[in-house]
Amino acid sequence: MDIFSQLVTSFVSSALFGFIFNSPTRLLVHCGFVGMAGWMVYYAGIELGLDVIPATLIAAFLVTVISQLFAKLYKTPIIIFSVAGIIPLVPGGLAYDAMRHVVEDQYDTAVQLAVKAFMISGAIAIGLIFSEVINQIIRRTAR
Repeated sequence: MDIFSQLVTSFVSSALFGFIFNSPTRLLVHCGFVGMAGWMVYYAGIELGLDVIPATLIAAFLVTVISQLFAKLYKTPIIIFSVAGIIPLVPGGLAYDAMRHVVEDQYDTAVQLAVKAFMISGAIAIGLIFSEVINQIIRRTAR
């Protein structure tokens, strides 16, 4: 039951985030699917023993690949899918905990959590960029 609740929650959060950012209504289900697919890969990576950072990198890469495919298929900007799809991977809770520890004067824990949140955010950015670079290389070689 745990995996089912993980998938439903990631789908709903991505779809609703797409709604908040005025994605076309007809594409909200697709936004939810992108987020759910990314979270599923992240969750599977964690369950298989990967660290959080590589699992996030792989999931962000997948989110961008699916977003690129959907953007071509539905003739819309890629950002509609990638922004909504990346939301489940964002380390908001971790960043919140880091700031809470700063307020509580627990700086050693705060720094550790902040560095981890920063590393996860960097993995998201690298995953997004890496997928786009590979897409550009494929396009150039196809010409």
